[in-house]
Parts: sequence; C-alpha cells; structure tokens
Amino acid sequence: MERRIFLADRLREVFLNGRWIANTNYQEQLLYTTWEQAIFKISNLNSIAALTYHINYYLEGLLMAFEHGKLEISDKYSFDIPPIRSKADWNELVDRLLKNAATFADSIAQFEENLFDQPFIDKKYGSYLRNIEGVIEHSYYHLGQISLIKKFILQSE
Repeated sequence: MERRIFLADRLREVFLNGRWIANTNYQEQLLYTTWEQAIFKISNLNSIAALTYHINYYLEGLLMAFEHGKLEISDKYSFDIPPIRSKADWNELVDRLLKNAATFADSIAQFEENLFDQPFIDKKYGSYLRNIEGVIEHSYYHLGQISLIKKFILQSE
C-alpha cells in the first residue's frame, strides 16, 4: 500500500471512523459530548473542549502550511481556546475539527510519494512523514485523555 493512502487511512481512523487502536475515535467521542461536559474541569486537567481546540489548532496550522509553505503556529497558543458558552459554540468547534481532520486526511492522500521524505517547511522540523506520524501519535494521546475525562464526568453525573 502506498504511504499516502496508509497515512490518510490512519488519520481517518483516529478522527473519523476507526476503532482498531483505541476502540473509539474523535467523532464518536465528541458528537456524544454535551457542551457542559466539554467545558467541565476536573482538578488541573484540561477540559475536553480545550483538548479538542488544541488538536484542531495543529490541524488548521498544518493545513495552512501545506497551502502557503509557511508554518505560522506556535505551541504557546495551542490552548488559547475561546470561551464555549453554548451548544452552538461547542458544535462549531467539533464541526471544525472533524472538517479539518477530513481535509487533512484527503490532503495527505493526494501527496506525491517522494514528498514524505522531504523536509517539512524547514529542515529543523524533520520530514513530512515524521510530522504526519506525529499528528497521528499526538491525536491518539489526546483521544485517550478525552476518553478518560469523559468517563470521569459520566461517573460524577
């Protein structure tokens, strides 16, 4: 299987429709999370909404980098979530994440095979492959957090 198809499928798995690695995915977790649950804080843990924003921040930033050839995101802003004050605010964030995830996977599926070994924007960021694998790993990490936080919330309701 070509890397571009393999990686696009892995991205769709973690975000949209997979169950193999984590027995869940972002879409499944977030579509059944109320906005009140999404903003609920447990001790010093990030909220589900903050984690959703964080992952989407990177997806949007990388999509812009693919389009413009410049990486303009910074870790220090990746948790600067605007207030979620309603179901509409939450649904907008979830919709943006799922749309960006689908667009990201579709973009990867269109890459030329030789691009994966090329430097991503600047040599200091490593290759395209390393960055895409990083997105997958980072996304699973936070999906695990979202799943656990949601379980804690549901137990306390």
